[in-house]
Amino acid sequence: MIETVLKNKIRIIIFSVILFAAAALLGVDMTVPPLLLAVVASLTLFRKKCGLDNCNLLYLSLLFTLIFSWSFFVINNGLCIFYIPFALIPMLATLLFSSLELSFLLTVAVSFSVAALYGGKLDIAVFFLVSGMFSSILVRETRRRMDVIRAGVVAGIIQSALFVLMEGFKLNGSCGIAALFANGLISGVIAIGILPVFEYLFKTVTNISLLELADFNQPLLRRMILEAPGTYHHSLIVGNLAEAACGAIGANALLARIGAYYHDIGKLSKPEYFSENQIPSFNKHDDLSPSMSKLVIMNHVKEGSELAEKYRLNPKLADFIRQHHGTSLVYYFYRRALEKFDAAKPVDEEGFRYPGPKPDSKETAVVMLADSVEAASRTLKEPTPANIEDLVYKIINNKFIDGQLDSCDLTLKDLEKISAEFIRILSGMYHSRINYPENNGK
Repeated sequence: MIETVLKNKIRIIIFSVILFAAAALLGVDMTVPPLLLAVVASLTLFRKKCGLDNCNLLYLSLLFTLIFSWSFFVINNGLCIFYIPFALIPMLATLLFSSLELSFLLTVAVSFSVAALYGGKLDIAVFFLVSGMFSSILVRETRRRMDVIRAGVVAGIIQSALFVLMEGFKLNGSCGIAALFANGLISGVIAIGILPVFEYLFKTVTNISLLELADFNQPLLRRMILEAPGTYHHSLIVGNLAEAACGAIGANALLARIGAYYHDIGKLSKPEYFSENQIPSFNKHDDLSPSMSKLVIMNHVKEGSELAEKYRLNPKLADFIRQHHGTSLVYYFYRRALEKFDAAKPVDEEGFRYPGPKPDSKETAVVMLADSVEAASRTLKEPTPANIEDLVYKIINNKFIDGQLDSCDLTLKDLEKISAEFIRILSGMYHSRINYPENNGK
């Protein structure tokens, strides 16, 4: 712990020296380095929430450096300052991390740094800051690429209006409203163009890419429909349960739904060994020992991870594959092994547990719960609302006691909301029908 703190202090000192040296060489106002240091310090507060690690912070720094370098080129060559696509960083930050706080911090850093290059004009900083904030809000929860272009157009209009309202701009004719409108549009176009690159670098996935992955013509989903229809149907229901539950607790509902679609792709290797794909009255496990059966069942996590790597599935979705069972016990085959107990070969419970890891996010934890609840609900002989409620509470309580939720941020209040959504949806699925009288030809 002490060593980590010392390393962080050394990094901050080195970063500070570099900042002040760069500011001195470029002739930038010396108030900028402390501001950037404050922004970096604030970013550390959002690291966990936004999934930032040291590598991601480095990529953010590189993106800032690119914008800063272009700004330096534009200003030093006497070009219009509005040739700088300053709405680009706020848009990318919001699309990649779904965090207005992070976007605001980066907007502050860009706005005041560029204003310092432009002679320290506060009105330019305020203009960029307001424009960046609007740009962030416009692309929040965007789900289509065209929406980003539209947001760029709206940002251009807002910038033009802001230009008219604000006083103190002494710019030439080529650097006016037309340049501002084009600035917003170009920022949107550039954001769409480079978004896949930054999704890869930051190992994240945006709503736009998630919806593309939800297309059932995607190779993996198409294979599941044709080769494992039972698993496909199960994944759809798990996706509906997870999406509703995540919406109730403020987690990423779309990510949970798409993650649920892919969580069981490992079953494509041996679909006939899983109950949802089996022909009634024929079970392949009848001819296998409990130890062999649990190996086949547990192996679908490993095979799913291999398929995700083969098809280059986003790491965020691969997490659902690896974590949707945590370190849970393969209870059915564990019980079968106990029934065939041999004193010479005692049954080791740990040998019947999935390798993990446990879910480390709200979304993966909810999918794990939804997966267990949906599978168990199929075993109910009388799926009445009361029986469904008892089942949901029992399963979630067992997962909690077993420690499967220890690595995620779900609270007891969250679990109550999740339970309520599961009960609501499953009760609707298993609702009773009116028994219509037969038509006897009269």
